[in-house]
Amino acid sequence: RIVREGGAEAVKLEGGAEVAGVVSALTAVGIPVMAHVGLTPQRHTALSGYRVQGRTAATARPILHAALALQDAGAFAVVLEAVPTPLAAYITHRLSVPTIGIGAGRGTRGQILVWDDVMGTWDGHKAKFVRRFADVGAEVAGGVGAFVGAVTDGSFPDAKE
Repeated sequence: RIVREGGAEAVKLEGGAEVAGVVSALTAVGIPVMAHVGLTPQRHTALSGYRVQGRTAATARPILHAALALQDAGAFAVVLEAVPTPLAAYITHRLSVPTIGIGAGRGTRGQILVWDDVMGTWDGHKAKFVRRFADVGAEVAGGVGAFVGAVTDGSFPDAKE
């Protein structure tokens, strides 16, 4: 329904080999899937928290195997989040589908950051790989403060408004 009625062009699924069957089932019926491995934000509290994933050979191997399994299941791309740069570059080299990095260094085929992190509209947890390119949050707070002030002092609305 999300593709047919909601207008989504694809879905993104977090997880490793355990979701390969779902990826395979979705792609078999024509629903494009982007896979997401490494740090999985929707599962972070159940797994290892907001930490770099795959720092050792023992923890890197499952991420590589997951990416390969998800590609084989039909994923059209793989997001690599919070994995060491050499691991991201190696996975990118091994896959034939594009990799998109978020906190994974320059070795991926593309880069992504969360909009609220990039624009500074989120004051919560900020990953060390995030660079804020604007402080929209401060502008919004200033605008809201000006509105509240104008309502409080009676200058809004005026006769024209």
